Parts: sequence; C-alpha cells; structure tokens
Amino acid sequence: MSATGTFTPHPGAAPLPRMIRAQAALETRMLLRNGEQLLLTVIIPALLLVLFSAVDIIDTGGGKSVDFLAPGVLALAVLSTAFTGQAIATGFERRYGVLKRLGASPLPRWALMTAKTCAVLVTEVLQVVLLTVIAFALGWSPHGNPLAVLLLLVLGTAAFSGLGLLMAGTLRAEATLAAANLVFLLLLVGGGVIVPLDKFPGAARSVLELLPISALSDGLRDVLQHGAGMPWGDLGVLAVWAVLGLGAAARWFRWE
Repeated sequence: MSATGTFTPHPGAAPLPRMIRAQAALETRMLLRNGEQLLLTVIIPALLLVLFSAVDIIDTGGGKSVDFLAPGVLALAVLSTAFTGQAIATGFERRYGVLKRLGASPLPRWALMTAKTCAVLVTEVLQVVLLTVIAFALGWSPHGNPLAVLLLLVLGTAAFSGLGLLMAGTLRAEATLAAANLVFLLLLVGGGVIVPLDKFPGAARSVLELLPISALSDGLRDVLQHGAGMPWGDLGVLAVWAVLGLGAAARWFRWE
C-alpha cells in the first residue's frame, strides 16, 4: 500500500511451480469429468479383469486366472490413460486452439506438458488403487519387488505418453481419435494383456515382444506373478520406447 492509502499493483506471472500445480489440477479435473475417458480408463479395464477372472474363456496356464490377468490389466490401464486418453484429449485441444492459447500464456510449453503428465500420473494412481482392490477381492496373490513394479509403471507411462503426444501433435484430431482407439484394441488383443503371447506363432511373438505394452505386461507379470527380480530386458524395451517417443514428440509436435 502506498503512502496515499491506495493499493499499488504488482503485475507478473505466478511462480512456475504454482502455475504447474494449478494447470495439473485443472487437467486432472477435466479428465475425471469426461465420461468417455472414464469408460476407457477405468470401467473397461475393471470389467475385463472381472469377466476374464470369473469366466474360464482363455487358458492362462496354471494357477488362478486373476494372477495372470491383474498385471496385464494394470498395463492396459497405463496404456488407456497415458496413450489413448491423452492422445485424444490433446488432439482435440490442438484442433480447437486451446494449446495455441495456452502456449501464449505465461506458462511455458514444457510446463504445460509437465502438468499434463502430472494429471496422467494422478489418474493412473487412482486406476491402480481401484484395480488392485478389485483384484484382491477376486483372490489375487501378488509377489515381487515393489520398486520393480514402480519402475515399470513409470517407464511405461513415459513411453506411452511420448507416443500419444506424438500422435496428437502430428495428426488431425479425427485421425487421432480413430488411430488411438484402433491401436488400443490391437494392443489389447496382441500385447499379452489378456491373451498370453505364447498363444501366437513364433515369428509373430518375436515381434509382439518388442511392443511397449508387451514389455510392460510381461514385466509386471514376471514380478507380481512369479516373484522375479528386476526385469531388465522389459525395462530396457520400455526405456527405448520412452526415449524415441518423447524425443519424436518434442521434435515434431505442432501446437496449431
């Protein structure tokens, strides 16, 4: 306040961490309020877990079906949020000029992507908690190193986020919508989520094992079902996809 008793304004941007927190909270609320996104990210994985655990449709090998299915469904949850949901939402934000306007705000573009990533991580935490509760109710008995599980989920999120942002930043919104859903369905069937990879022919299995969804589901299954240590091979595959995806998104993402 000045000597004359009037307020003196101090214009300027808020501190960067506060801006990122505010944008991340907004992104999270928008994501959780979207019914279609909730169907994709929460309801479908939960229904698949319950259905295939309760009904003996696919031979998942020895032991309880839920022990095989739960790690794969956790991988599917990461795919649905970090890749499919983020690609579609970001693609339409780009089409409607939202990203262009946000890019002109005091929030740097890299900070906007950081906020989007934080929203994805918050949603994934909620997904993992919900699916874990459902799996325990179905008789799931997980094993293994929690640190290995965390590394797999983080690298899987990075890989799928990079690929989702690459798609959203290079294709038209309608093409992104179609392609993201198609990829989701293809990886659901051929990524070792529900159907074991050993059910595929040898040549096809060799290719499918290099996909990020296969590395994530197999790595989680090795740790949580078989009690393995660090799945370095699967972590390496996810790390390569993360570097390629994020690097390509940073290079070719178009804001308008």
